[in-house]
Amino acid sequence: MGRDGDQLGIVPIEDALKEADDQGLDLVEVAPNANPPVCKILDYGKFRYDQQKRLRESKKKQHVIANKEVRMRPGIGDHDLETKMNHAIKFLQEGSRLKITVRFRGRELSRQDLGTTLLDRVIEMLADYAEIDKSPMVEGRSMILYLVPK
Repeated sequence: MGRDGDQLGIVPIEDALKEADDQGLDLVEVAPNANPPVCKILDYGKFRYDQQKRLRESKKKQHVIANKEVRMRPGIGDHDLETKMNHAIKFLQEGSRLKITVRFRGRELSRQDLGTTLLDRVIEMLADYAEIDKSPMVEGRSMILYLVPK
């Protein structure tokens, strides 16, 4: 393909290289697996610049969802829980995915019902802002709940 986008047809490689050199441009192989291979005469530096510019533009438009975590213990006080939930609401309003972790230490591990009760309170407090992504599950010494913004 020539500089103006016109088809030159099947041309020997030497003639194509000479044509590109005469125009002060590069001969770029576009489809190497085709039979015969397809080449274009173009300014390779400008082509790469335009490609990178399109890539940067597409990255600007994509939205990355952040994962935020709120950790607490089963014996957390009411005021501390309110403070943590205010942080959680802020994270959810920003559009982040939220991971609520209840960490058990020592003998608390035998009282997992306290963790379940706490997570039920959390779900109730955040019902207007989030919905459950994964229901509460136990992993080692932690009980984990995943929430996504509404």
